Amino acid sequence: MANGQKGRVVQTRPAGQTQQEGRLENRGCHTLSDVPHTDGTPWQGRDHVEEDFGDVDLTEAVLQACRFTRCSFRGARLIETATHRCSFVACDFRGARLSSSRHDGSQFLTCQFGMTELFDARFDECKLTGTTFVEVDLSVARVIRGDWSYVNLRHGSLAGMALRGVRFSDADFYGSDLRRADLRDADLSRATLATARLAGADLRGARLAGVDFRGLELKGVRLDLPQAIHVARRYGALVEDVDR
Repeated sequence: MANGQKGRVVQTRPAGQTQQEGRLENRGCHTLSDVPHTDGTPWQGRDHVEEDFGDVDLTEAVLQACRFTRCSFRGARLIETATHRCSFVACDFRGARLSSSRHDGSQFLTCQFGMTELFDARFDECKLTGTTFVEVDLSVARVIRGDWSYVNLRHGSLAGMALRGVRFSDADFYGSDLRRADLRDADLSRATLATARLAGADLRGARLAGVDFRGLELKGVRLDLPQAIHVARRYGALVEDVDR
């Protein structure tokens, strides 16, 4: 927080409530002492339900083991914010600024990201099951392993990303840009890849059970031998041993 702001009241109103309604009912008001400090002092073990943090500046804040359920962070500043094993369930991050933020073992479950700034954001061993990304450039972020099952990345930009070992089972990559992406050892079981661009992607060691490769352009895609056989069979080829 900027110097000279101490004592100013920051109101976090229930998500979906208008600012005027929040003032009339005077619910969810906090002084800055309740908001995460920017001097490295962590905000620990807090539990928030249906609150609006859109007007709160969380730049350089440190959040540890906090829980947020159906909260709105629309337009919020979370630049260089660090979360450690926090839980965000059905939260709205559309228009939020998360540049250079760090997330270690945190969960973002069925959340919404749209027009969200993720430049140099890092998700390390995070769980994002069922989360939706719309018009978000993920290629400028870093993803270290973690569980991204059932995530909606339709038309997403993931070109050149290092996504080795990430779990993407049942994820929707329809129309996504995965060119030159490193997906070695990733779990792509039952993922939707229709119309995705895959040129130069590395899929060696990835789990591909249930993936429909028909109609995909595979030129330049790196596959290991068992995967090549699997893909050939998906196209209807009869793969047999020599001399049989």
